Amino acid sequence: MLRILGRANSFNVRKVLWTCAELQIPFQREDWGRGFTPTSRPEFLAINPIGLVPAVVDNGVVLRESNTIVRYLATKYGGDEIYPKDPIKRAHCEQWMDWANYETSISLRGAFLGGMLKEPPWNFPMFVEQGRKLITAEVGQLQTHLESTGQYMCGEMFTVADITIGLVVNRWFSLDFERPHYPAVEQYFEQLSKRPAYIEFVRNGMP
Repeated sequence: MLRILGRANSFNVRKVLWTCAELQIPFQREDWGRGFTPTSRPEFLAINPIGLVPAVVDNGVVLRESNTIVRYLATKYGGDEIYPKDPIKRAHCEQWMDWANYETSISLRGAFLGGMLKEPPWNFPMFVEQGRKLITAEVGQLQTHLESTGQYMCGEMFTVADITIGLVVNRWFSLDFERPHYPAVEQYFEQLSKRPAYIEFVRNGMP
């Protein structure tokens, strides 16, 4: 059985949990990370020397980095719809995964970690203001994209791109500052919310 190491309230662990639920992959999860067993423990570092969650062990295969894990699980346990085999369609999915992992992770440090959680050093007013400006612009880019794609990030079918972007959108709607109205993003949020696994692991009261 798939072993997932990481706390259930972790942004990145939730990507893996959501993927498992969508693909009906049985798993056992262990609490590691902030508020639980420290990832600096030797037994965790033996699995993931980087010391971050999530990490997974799948029949002896050890992996880290949430997007890599999502792609691996989709390749092994999913079909062509969630992670297309066609190289162009696959690249379209992956470019949004990579965009979210880099661009929005930077802006959310200021807007969420600093602005909402008041965590240093991100709670400096400069970081908070810049983070809010950046995430607003980035979600504006999602708005423009979603106006042209329909239901999901890569068209009518749910893919791995939606798993990464779905976490970002959920956090966007939790931010405690005045946000512009992005109707296509709101419609997308509601479309994702029709999926039981999204409600269970993402839109479940946690930002």
